[in-house]
Amino acid sequence: MNSDLSGFYKLPVEERVSIIKNQCNLTDSEAETLKDTGCLEKLADMMIENVIGTVELPLGIATNFTINNKDILVPMAIEEPSVVAAASHAAKLARPEGFTASSDKPIMIGQIQLMDTKDNAKQKILKEKGQIERLVNKKDSTLVKLGGGLKDLEVNEYDSDRGRIVVVHLLVNVQDAMGANAVNTMCECIAPFLEELTGGRSVLKIISNLAIYRLAKAEVIWKKEVLGEDVIEGILDAYEMARVDKFRCATHNKGIMNGVDAVMIATGNDFRAAEAGAHAYAATAGRYGPLTHYRKNESGDLVGSIEMPMVAGIVGGATKTNPIARITLKILGVKHASELGEIAACVGLANNFAAMRAMAKEGIQAGHMKLHASNLAMTAGATPDEVPKVTKLMIQEGQITNARAKEILEELRRRY
Repeated sequence: MNSDLSGFYKLPVEERVSIIKNQCNLTDSEAETLKDTGCLEKLADMMIENVIGTVELPLGIATNFTINNKDILVPMAIEEPSVVAAASHAAKLARPEGFTASSDKPIMIGQIQLMDTKDNAKQKILKEKGQIERLVNKKDSTLVKLGGGLKDLEVNEYDSDRGRIVVVHLLVNVQDAMGANAVNTMCECIAPFLEELTGGRSVLKIISNLAIYRLAKAEVIWKKEVLGEDVIEGILDAYEMARVDKFRCATHNKGIMNGVDAVMIATGNDFRAAEAGAHAYAATAGRYGPLTHYRKNESGDLVGSIEMPMVAGIVGGATKTNPIARITLKILGVKHASELGEIAACVGLANNFAAMRAMAKEGIQAGHMKLHASNLAMTAGATPDEVPKVTKLMIQEGQITNARAKEILEELRRRY
C-alpha cells in the first residue's frame, strides 16, 4: 500500500474509488457500495475533501414530545439502539404538560490572542470599544441588519510560559447561524487594528465552542403517580452518584449527548462543537459535573432540568447543502436556531432521565439488549426476512448473544 497519493484530490470520485479498491483489495461489491452516495450523489464531493463515498446513519423520529405547549416530532440520527425509543418513552411519561424550554440570545465568542503587547493593553483595547465595533460590523452588514453583529467586548490577561497573553473576546450575536464563519471573519479583520493598538502580535483568531452566553435550558415534571416513588428515589440516588463521582458523571453526560448529538446530526449541525461546549461547560465550576439536575417538588414528583451551551444553526453550512437536513428542519417546524437548541436540550434531558429510570428499575441492559437483538441477528448473517425470527427467539429465551443468534439462524435454515 502507498498512502502518498499526490493529486488524489483532483481526481473524480469514481477514480478515487478505483485507486482505493486496488490498494485495499476491495471487492467489486464493496466498491459499488462506496459509490452509492444516495441523496448526496452530486454534493458530497463539494462538501469535504478526497470523497470516496458517504456513511449512512438510521434516521428515526422521537415521538410524544410536547415542548412549550406545542407537540413536536423530533428527527434523530444515531446508530445506537434504544436511544430514539428511550427519548420517546420519557416524553410520553411527561405528557400532557411536557417540557418547558428557553434559551439565551445566540451570542458566540470570538477570540483574538495577542502576544508581546506593551503596557496597558487591556485599557487601550477597552477604550477603543466603539471603533472596534464599527470596524467589525462592517464585515457583515447583512448580519447587522438582521439584528446581529458585535454586541460587546471582553479582555482577559494571562501569564504563561510563553509570556503575557492578552485574549480579546468579541461577543457576536449570530442570529440563526451556528456562527463560526461570521465570527472567525470578524476576528481576523480586527486583528491588525489590535496589533497596532497594543504593539503586540496576533496569533489565534477563532471562535470558541464554550458558548457560555448561548445556553439552552429545559425543565420537566414526571409525576410520582406515573413513575412510582421507588423509581424516583432510585433516580435521585443515581443522580447523586453522578454529582460526586466524575467517572459516573462522564457516562451520565454521555447519555445526555446521545439525544443532543442525534438531533444535531439529523439537522446537519456540528455535533463536535456541541460535545466540546457541553463537556467544557460541565467543568466550569472547577470540577466536572452533571449537565442535568434532579429533585423532588413539594408534591413528591420528580423535577428534571438541564442547562448547557447549545451551538445550533438553521442557516448556512450543511443545514442547507444536505437535503436530509432541510427535510428534518421542516419536520421540526423551527423558525429560529434558538428553537432548535431548546428542542435538543429537551431530548438530551429525556434520554438522560430514561437511562437513569432504566437503571433504577430493571437495569440498563434489559431494554437495550432487546432492541440490540436485531443487530446481533444481522451480524450473524440473517437476511431481512430471517432477522425477526432470530430476534424473537433470542428474546423469548433471554439469550441475546452473537453466538446464540448464529445457532438459531443455523437451526432455522436446517428446518426450512
